[in-house]
Amino acid sequence: MGDHPIVDRILKLLETAGAWHEHFSHEPVRTSEEAARLRPGYSLHEGAKALIVRTRPADGGHRFAMLVVPGDARFNSAQVRRVLDAKDVRFATPEEVAELTEGVELGGVPPFGNLFGLPVVTDPSLYDHETMIFNASRTHSIAMRTKDYRVLVEPRVAAIV
Repeated sequence: MGDHPIVDRILKLLETAGAWHEHFSHEPVRTSEEAARLRPGYSLHEGAKALIVRTRPADGGHRFAMLVVPGDARFNSAQVRRVLDAKDVRFATPEEVAELTEGVELGGVPPFGNLFGLPVVTDPSLYDHETMIFNASRTHSIAMRTKDYRVLVEPRVAAIV
C-alpha cells in the first residue's frame, strides 16, 4: 500500500492492535504545513511531527532519539538537553536519518521511533486532541487515536516545546 515498507508495518501494527485509523495517500510533502493542507478535517496542531536528533551525553559519545511534537510546535533545545541529559543536541543529518530509518526520507519520518530502535520523547501537548495525524512517508499520512499511540509506542512524555 505504501511507497516505503514502514507504511505497511505501521498499518499492520494498527490493524493487529485493533486501533482505529485512517490512511491517506497524497502528493509528496516535506513539511507539517504542506501535509496539513492535504489532510481534510485535521488541524496542524493535531499533526505529529517526528524529528530525529543526535545528542552528546555528558558521558561522551553520541546517541539518537526521536522527538514528537505537534505540527505547529518547535522543540526547545534547552528542554531537550535537560530531558535527555545531553550536553548538546542537533538534528540528525539526512544521511543519518536514512541509515536509522531504513531509507525513509526527511519529511516522511513517522513518529514510531520504536520500530527503528530509537527512544521516543513526546511533548504532553501532543495529547491535547483525541486524534493525531502524521506522515508515514512523504506520500502517506495516517490518523489514529492519541491514546492508542501511547500504548503502541510507549514514549517518554516530557515538556520539550
